[in-house]
Amino acid sequence: MEGMSSPETEPADGPEEILPVVAPQLRALRRRASLTLEVAARSAGLSPAHLSRLETGQRQPSLPMLLALARIYGTTVSDLLGETVADRDSVVRAADMEPTAAGGWTYWPAGAPGRGMQALRVHVPHGSQGDIVRVHPGEEWLYVLKGRLRLRLGDTAHLLAPGDSAHFDSLTPHRIAAQDPDGVELLFVHTLLQSPTATLCLGPLTGEMP
Repeated sequence: MEGMSSPETEPADGPEEILPVVAPQLRALRRRASLTLEVAARSAGLSPAHLSRLETGQRQPSLPMLLALARIYGTTVSDLLGETVADRDSVVRAADMEPTAAGGWTYWPAGAPGRGMQALRVHVPHGSQGDIVRVHPGEEWLYVLKGRLRLRLGDTAHLLAPGDSAHFDSLTPHRIAAQDPDGVELLFVHTLLQSPTATLCLGPLTGEMP
């Protein structure tokens, strides 16, 4: 895939819209997990300097980074974003799905926070985060709503069209990218492991995705 980069590479084409509550939560949750800046950064595939910039609000984390840090700290993305825990049985209305932009992605919560799995509606723009490989315990399920998705699972590449879905073991190295210039919109469900030792490994994969 064109433009291979490290997990901490983000566009530098202008000021970034910082998520206001992420920075203090990142630092507090890292300390709650009894992890040093260096250990947490290494586990997430980031440099300590980059993680420090995330914690001080100088940089905005992408969704894969938030997923990585949530698993490393034994919590959820909702907790990182400072969202309150919902009732046990929840209905999420479309009008209440506030979009959040992170690392070029836009995502909407499609389920209740603080649960053992998380449901999101995600828009992945063309050329964004497609070189990031993810490996972690758990399961993922995705469903293509609009556009076409390039999905690599291990050594196999797939092109998914609207209506197609995939359900896979997250220990299989995987990455996703939008095939078309308008990007791709997905329903995305993943399990969350509530363990400080659960890590998400991020890094570029050698070679291009067909």
